[in-house]
Amino acid sequence: GVVLPEYAKSGTPSTKGIMPWDKIEVKSESDIEKMRVSGRIAREILDAAGRLVKPGVKTDEIDELVHRMCMERNCYPSPLNYNKFPKSVCTSVNEVICHGIPDSTELNSGDIINIDVTIYHDGFHGDCSEMFVVGEADDASKKLIQVTYNSWQEALKHCKPGAKYNQLGGIIEKYVRKRGYSTSRDFVAHGIGKSFHVKPFILHYENNENLGTMQPGHVFTVEPMICEGTAEHILWPDQWTATTKDGKRSAQFEHTVLITKDGAEFLTGKTPSSPVQFWEDPTTQVKV
Repeated sequence: GVVLPEYAKSGTPSTKGIMPWDKIEVKSESDIEKMRVSGRIAREILDAAGRLVKPGVKTDEIDELVHRMCMERNCYPSPLNYNKFPKSVCTSVNEVICHGIPDSTELNSGDIINIDVTIYHDGFHGDCSEMFVVGEADDASKKLIQVTYNSWQEALKHCKPGAKYNQLGGIIEKYVRKRGYSTSRDFVAHGIGKSFHVKPFILHYENNENLGTMQPGHVFTVEPMICEGTAEHILWPDQWTATTKDGKRSAQFEHTVLITKDGAEFLTGKTPSSPVQFWEDPTTQVKV
């Protein structure tokens, strides 16, 4: 059967690994092997979810696909019942910054959507998200996605032993601010492993917080949320969905990152069969 995370029935995650006195966990070789598998499964499910995106598709259909693929692969969909989240994936459309709940909303041509897939397999979580365009996007949306992707790539280049976690936010904010965009200050990246969210908690804006230093065996996410206008958010009555205060659009990308002895490995990296999107292909990238 499917191995369940500690919150699957209660809805309440463990506080292990998040306290001020907790250190950033260094994963063992066997932990890392299992996290490679979790990361690969999360990537394959995210790719499949992305292939479903087209006008007229309901976000609930994306949720159904993710849930079914998790069951087929002996995984638990990590968002489900995490602090009582009601679905198996986050679908954040247009002005939704993060944590959009799948429902009967139909995607329209021109929409942009972030799909955030986290799965729990053999005791470890794998977490990734990506943008997808519904039909054809306008130039403003293309530019937002390209800037978000580029800022995320700049931050990922910084990930190696000895690098400071608090520098990631500055790399992201400097890049996007120069181009007229803002970065969310309200949602963080995080360590990940046996628990969904643990130290380090990483800020996506310039800061001098003492967040620690990257060491081989650290595993964490990098997941900037970049906004066209203000990055201030409104929380919907569902207590999850966060939208931009001005209704302008937001975009996000996320990988699970392992620090190795000589750099970083992206445990949720693309596979040869993953779709290549316009912002990744040098011949179709938008100039920003």
